[in-house]
Amino acid sequence: MPTDPAPTGRPPEPVSLPDDVVEWTADSSEELYQVSGWGAPYFSVNDAGRVEVRANPNGDSRIDLFELTEDLRARGLQLPLLIHFSDILAHRIRRINESFLRAIQECEYDGDYRGVYPVKVNQQRHIVEEVVRFGAPWGFGLEVGSKPELLIALASMRDSAGLIICNGYKDRSYIETALVAQRLGRTVVIVLERMEEFELVYAGSQRLDIKPMLGVRAKLTSKGMGRWAESAGDRAKFGLTTAELVQLVDKLEARDLRSCLRLLHFHIGSQISSIIPIKNALQEATQIYVELVEMGCAMGYLDVGGGLAIDYDGSKTDFHASRNYTLGEYAVDVVSTIQAACLKAELSMPTIVSESGRAVVAHQSVLVFDVVGTQRVQYRAAAKPDEGAHPVLHQLFETYEGISPKNVQEFWHDACQAKSESESLFRFGYLTLRERAHAERLYYHCCCRIHEAVKMLKFVPEELQEVEKRMGSIYYCNFSVFQSAPDTWAIDQLFPLMPIHRLDEQPTVDATLADLTCDSDGVIDKFIDVEDVKRTLKVHPVTDDEPYYLGMFLNGAYQEILGDLHNLFGDTNAVHISTADYGYRVNHVIKGDSMSEVLRYVAHDPERMIESVREQAEDAYSKGRMSLDEMRRLMENYESALEAYTYLAPASEPDSER
Repeated sequence: MPTDPAPTGRPPEPVSLPDDVVEWTADSSEELYQVSGWGAPYFSVNDAGRVEVRANPNGDSRIDLFELTEDLRARGLQLPLLIHFSDILAHRIRRINESFLRAIQECEYDGDYRGVYPVKVNQQRHIVEEVVRFGAPWGFGLEVGSKPELLIALASMRDSAGLIICNGYKDRSYIETALVAQRLGRTVVIVLERMEEFELVYAGSQRLDIKPMLGVRAKLTSKGMGRWAESAGDRAKFGLTTAELVQLVDKLEARDLRSCLRLLHFHIGSQISSIIPIKNALQEATQIYVELVEMGCAMGYLDVGGGLAIDYDGSKTDFHASRNYTLGEYAVDVVSTIQAACLKAELSMPTIVSESGRAVVAHQSVLVFDVVGTQRVQYRAAAKPDEGAHPVLHQLFETYEGISPKNVQEFWHDACQAKSESESLFRFGYLTLRERAHAERLYYHCCCRIHEAVKMLKFVPEELQEVEKRMGSIYYCNFSVFQSAPDTWAIDQLFPLMPIHRLDEQPTVDATLADLTCDSDGVIDKFIDVEDVKRTLKVHPVTDDEPYYLGMFLNGAYQEILGDLHNLFGDTNAVHISTADYGYRVNHVIKGDSMSEVLRYVAHDPERMIESVREQAEDAYSKGRMSLDEMRRLMENYESALEAYTYLAPASEPDSER
């Protein structure tokens, strides 16, 4: 494994241990990476210093993630590798349903709960099929937002009691398919997102002589919070305003179809980290529901949409990567708010529907990838400039010697100013290249001392937080941010990241993670922390004698389908794992994209490419620029590469066997 040379100066400072910890243990790593906060009850650190997966918290089986990775590699599956734990998915579905059932019992709610899984969150076939299978005992349904997703739902949902909620923009074909699907015995609700859709549904029902089961999405004034706050409100993309709701009821009444309106739906955004906006939206939506019933609509279902958040950082706060409420609290608030409104109006309790896709599938996926190289800042002993050296070098050296916790911010400014001055002097020819290099080394020595001094401060100014990033190492990793974690690039989503082994050793390196793409944005430099976002991740020094594996957790929602082909890095290898008496069972293996496949995605023809290169090689041979042996090697490597994985092969694997 390629690594940079050993440091020539002082080594990285060790992590400061709490006063009551005398040595680094696996428990120290569990605390450092906040595993119990975001990972319970599925992930922990075992005594061997490895991440342990308890896919079924109600059972005794545990899976060592490092051993599982090694076993999968022995099966011929290269990293990066996306591991789906089917038992976690089953437990998530069970947990959500049981939470609502407990809330219904505690509140003595005279109605039912029917969860649905939004297919858009992860459309992979094995995921959808497992959701349907694990959700069958609970009557768990599917929500679709497009015609292709409706086709998936109809093929996957074979239960005659299945519930399918049809959202999104609709054309004639979408609506007719949904209407005829009712003949399969499914409960198919067509949710009106815009007024224009009513006329399409009405025309289709008249042509087919099928009475529609309608829902309507209300455009609430209550908003969520964070990145998706605009999912509700006057400028929301979907939904009917109160004026349009009244207009819809009038149209239904004019055509004697008020009995067809059965469901009210609302959605105020994804990953709602605070319970307060949820409560406000529920109060507004339940009042709309009551009014629709009193206006003569049949109703019977109240769909509270999605938004149930995931605690990505384990802080239990209203930070955008966390949540300040529990699943149980969420269920009780939903049930009790709907109950209170219906009791006040003396109405029957509706069936409660929720669309908590992120909460269903986020936990079940782990991306494991290896480090293929490192770049670490190197230090030598700070060399005092010669007497005749340029004053800017003496200024930097004096700054370096004078740094202390008391003056750290002032001297940070001095170091930055001197560095900037040295760069200007070089541009205008007043510093030699050697002198500029000396100035650069002195500047990084200043950064090192400032970095150590900052650790002693109770409050760290924001500008000094940049020092930590400047002094960090870069770990080059065998994956693509744009393919496997696009939300980290697009919306600064935080996912838990940590080594999956060597956790009984103290991590001594502060690093950012760079992917394989030729893009400066292909970097992860924000990491979870209880108090704030960290700019570097604590990791171990990479050695030549063993691979170093990192894991990205809670990335089962949206990432697979949002991933793109930047630099033509394709889908990763993926496996579905279930627990068994003997440890685990590999249920499904989904091979990642080969180079031929990704090339075809962008309209290249691998056969034509081979022929083009062969013709060029023949021409080079005929002109004496290439030998027959070189031509053979070129064509063998070219053709074998087309069928290979798009990611890097292990360094120990011979080129001829790739």
